Amino acid sequence: MPGPASTSSNTRPSSTMPGQRPAINTQTKVLDTVQGRLLCIADIRGNLAHLNTLAAEANAKAIIHTGDFGFIDAASLDRISDRTLRHLIMYSPLITMPHRNRILAPENTTSAIREMIAASTTPLLSDFPRLLSGEIKLSVPVYTVYGACEDVAVLERFRAGQYNIENLHVIDEATTRCIDIGGVKFRLLGLGGAFVPHKLFDNGDGQATIAGGQGTMWTTALQVGELVDTAQRVYDVTETRILVSHASPGREGLMAQLALAVKADLTISAGLHFRYPTSYNEFSVQSDFEGFRTKLLSSKENFEKIWDAVKSQVEAVLDDNQKLLLEKALSVVERVPPPVAGGGSADENAWKNCWNWNLTDAAFGQLVLDIKEGRVNAEMRSQGFNYAYRRQATPTTPGPAGQDSGLALPTGQNQPGGGSVGPGSAVPTKPGTPAYSKSTTPAPNAKPTSPSISKSGTPAPVGESELGSTDKDKDAMKKEKKKQKDKEKKAERAAERASMPQNGEVNGQEGGKKDKKFNEGVRVDTMGVEGTSTVEDGLAVSPSAETGGGHTPTSRRGPRNPWTLFVKHLPVPVTEEEIKDFFGEARNGIIHVKIPQSYQGGAKSQRHFAYVEFGDEEAMKAGLAKKAEKLRDATPQVSVAEDNREPGSGRGRGRGGLAMRGLQAAGLGRQPSGRGKPPGDDN
Repeated sequence: MPGPASTSSNTRPSSTMPGQRPAINTQTKVLDTVQGRLLCIADIRGNLAHLNTLAAEANAKAIIHTGDFGFIDAASLDRISDRTLRHLIMYSPLITMPHRNRILAPENTTSAIREMIAASTTPLLSDFPRLLSGEIKLSVPVYTVYGACEDVAVLERFRAGQYNIENLHVIDEATTRCIDIGGVKFRLLGLGGAFVPHKLFDNGDGQATIAGGQGTMWTTALQVGELVDTAQRVYDVTETRILVSHASPGREGLMAQLALAVKADLTISAGLHFRYPTSYNEFSVQSDFEGFRTKLLSSKENFEKIWDAVKSQVEAVLDDNQKLLLEKALSVVERVPPPVAGGGSADENAWKNCWNWNLTDAAFGQLVLDIKEGRVNAEMRSQGFNYAYRRQATPTTPGPAGQDSGLALPTGQNQPGGGSVGPGSAVPTKPGTPAYSKSTTPAPNAKPTSPSISKSGTPAPVGESELGSTDKDKDAMKKEKKKQKDKEKKAERAAERASMPQNGEVNGQEGGKKDKKFNEGVRVDTMGVEGTSTVEDGLAVSPSAETGGGHTPTSRRGPRNPWTLFVKHLPVPVTEEEIKDFFGEARNGIIHVKIPQSYQGGAKSQRHFAYVEFGDEEAMKAGLAKKAEKLRDATPQVSVAEDNREPGSGRGRGRGGLAMRGLQAAGLGRQPSGRGKPPGDDN
């Protein structure tokens, strides 16, 4: 049964006369006039029972949610496309990892996957049916826009009044809410869906201004126009305006223009899936006001290119009301502040006064707005990145005893206090920088032979032994310096060769047992000279005593990024961009593409396979789920990459290194029983 009007989630008035503009669907909710907290989260992805837990932990009076709520009911399965279904399964928090691996096993057909989802006794894609039936009740008001992966038919039922859930408010272009809390009246203006420029004039399966189809939803130009109309009709100078959107104004210029048009004081968005929430205003991220204008002008130019291509077709099918909304949308596109004349200061409020937050997914963090006596305090929390692996990277130690300890560091500077590096002392290094141990390679401006010894028996400062030398000695020193530079260049080239990817490997990647996720940007390189450290299992280690510093130690490559996919049967030649496009929406999670080369008769040619690395496990899973069927005329096959071995490179070492064991521990690696067994299937 529909709930009372004060808790209605219907996004449309009950009725309007033909030709009459619909009334604004607006309500005001007084939560707390003294102090209150608003929990702001994104991408709850159907785990709706968890909303009550999060609200209790944050002591929140209400929740603002920025999309991918989980608007999927029992009938949605038949409307969702195969590709979107795999995406939903991949990221659903309601499905355990072993269960997910069984559902998405390579041998399962799409129909089999759908049967498994339909046969489940508990919802696997979203708790929305339980919320709809009353089995789950929301303990605080929830104000949400819809996201990119929702069923448009479910949202249409809200608009028609067929669905009505207590404490759930769907904010969209025609529905607004006002929250009175802590001495501030917040006007919530919402715009849902993904921002896809070429779909701005495509409604898909939606009615009126709402747009979507096959389990996805996107923003349209008419939605933008209607939101501006709504904002103008409810404008009140005593209110503080919050634009709640799924797309980020920081990334999308049109969304930034919309924030200007609706006079937003604050914006809260999602859609970027960062591990940390971001907080900024345009003044903090643009070099000057002209940089802000350039961003908006670029958005205007891109929109006009699309509009010029479809203008005649769109105008031919619009009714009078839609034409009015389109005019308002076009006014948003034209909303570009004028340039600052004569070097004066910009008077555009949004330049400094509009504050923006982009949220991390609910599983990784949240934003809490604590409002008291009119002041809005922001608290951001996030799970963030795990840097514990860096504690394993110990500073390198000097070479074996007996090596000359009187040489300066490779930087050409002595240790503080004028002393040189003595035996047993370590040279500390910063994480993420090449680790150097004490080397027999002389420092710049030093002789390649033993340092000059002063009468006191201590090494002389660099250059001291050169005083009073003859021209002949100087010529000899120049020759020695030239030889030394040549040696250093050879050493650098040797280091580059040692650190180059071989047999399908990529150096500088972390694959330890404790943290199986790949951490980007930390590389420990060898110098390829005597006494330098080598790389073993991704960590810097000193040369063993066996080398004695007499020759360059062989470097050992670190383990492969565990989140790597192996793609075979590629067309040749193929570019990295083509391979990235092959993974569709998951391409943003790709951090590196390696296409091995073969050398025959002195000619270089591409091989028919590639390794595609992703930033983390979720990104790799998205790649498996969103890959296309064809790449040009070829049908590539994609699987989780084995431990650093290309076809024809031999069996390698035993059962695989840390990367492979990490994949197996996560249920993603191939099992020893055979190639045909699906990843993670223990049955």
